[in-house]
Amino acid sequence: MIGLEYILNLFNLQHIELAEKLGIRKQNINMWVKGRQNIPKKYLPVLEELFGIDQSYFKRELTEIDQLEIQKEKLKRELKPVIKKHEQQFSLGEINDLVEVPIYDKEEMNAIERDIEKAKLVSRFKAAMDIVDNNPYLETYKLIVELLEKVQHESVLHKTIEALAHYYEVLPDSVNSEPEQEGFEGEIFEVFDDHNY
Repeated sequence: MIGLEYILNLFNLQHIELAEKLGIRKQNINMWVKGRQNIPKKYLPVLEELFGIDQSYFKRELTEIDQLEIQKEKLKRELKPVIKKHEQQFSLGEINDLVEVPIYDKEEMNAIERDIEKAKLVSRFKAAMDIVDNNPYLETYKLIVELLEKVQHESVLHKTIEALAHYYEVLPDSVNSEPEQEGFEGEIFEVFDDHNY
């Protein structure tokens, strides 16, 4: 779905209403939404100002993450949340380090932030599986999903995954472990080294 259509639906705004706000005909909006005509550049800053949404979203096909980001911006505008504090969380991807994450005074904002984080993880998990057509480690992915479904609350699972992340240097040194975890990692690293040939 193109961004403009999604945003109009989210804001419950009819094509005719937007056309009136922009001083143009309803048919123009219909053409933009259906992708038959590009949104003229002169209207993008007006749309951005009107909805409080970055203009890059209006003319492209949206991903699930894009849709969540737009919902977040709409919530920010409506709720005017205040950041109560920042928490340090590990960030994967380009940064691979601890980052400061805002914690808002409105649970709706915190919930959408978690939804965005989950959607990004799902997207990355899918991309990791699709790296090669005939992924030789598909069975491993199945095991990971089984473990997450059945024993995600078990600390040994989390300790082992964190140990693997340190072993393969996915987690940087700045992401420290508790003394108990360091002992666990020391022991498991010996096992890894003994079987790594």
